[in-house]
Amino acid sequence: MMKLFEFFSDSKHCSYIAECESTMRYFHILNCSESFYLGLLERGWRRFGKYFFVPTCRHCKECISIRTLVENFEFSKNHNRVLKNNEKTAIYIQKPTLSNEHLRLYDKYHRIMNLKKSWEYTPITEQSYNEMFVEGHQEYGYEFLYVQDSKLVGVGLVDMLGDSVSAVYFFYDHDFGRLSLGTLNILTQLQLAKQKGLRYFYPGYWIKDHYSMGYKERFQPFEYLHNAPDLFEVPDWRIYER
Repeated sequence: MMKLFEFFSDSKHCSYIAECESTMRYFHILNCSESFYLGLLERGWRRFGKYFFVPTCRHCKECISIRTLVENFEFSKNHNRVLKNNEKTAIYIQKPTLSNEHLRLYDKYHRIMNLKKSWEYTPITEQSYNEMFVEGHQEYGYEFLYVQDSKLVGVGLVDMLGDSVSAVYFFYDHDFGRLSLGTLNILTQLQLAKQKGLRYFYPGYWIKDHYSMGYKERFQPFEYLHNAPDLFEVPDWRIYER
């Protein structure tokens, strides 16, 4: 049986826009069904573990939900170059797991992002990783493992449901930056979506021209969510044009 508990976060300093405050609406859902989750996804919600969330910031609407139109997406020369450069990168798709390798890689990635982009950094624990990325996967959650010479170099958390693929989170080893693993992760998910004949790829929230969130514009064509619909309101998706 599905059980839902709703709450709102306190306002806090925004991680992406320095002068803004952020507030989130959360659902904690036990045994979330695929159909209910898909309805949330179509209305701009995201998932970490058993927690589903959507921004409710009062004075800012910069975080925009987008979804790539899979059938119309074409791999560019640069995309094909990334794929070719990763011919020796082994990719494994499985249900989410937790290992010491996962924890070390996650911790290393966030230490470096703390130095490069001033992300908040707290050493990861088994419990925290389990709550964010392993619990709540139900039948739709998977992990994409990227391996070079038996070394784990990237982990992509992914949800596959209905007619869509949703990218949950990705972290990687900066020592392998030459491989463009972030781009590879997105292209791998788009390839899978094409193979399965799915309609949409949800890359997460997009902030136009943002140093951390603007890159998602490179995977066109895509639609953006024009409104902020509640659960029983109709989402208004529109094609993005420059």
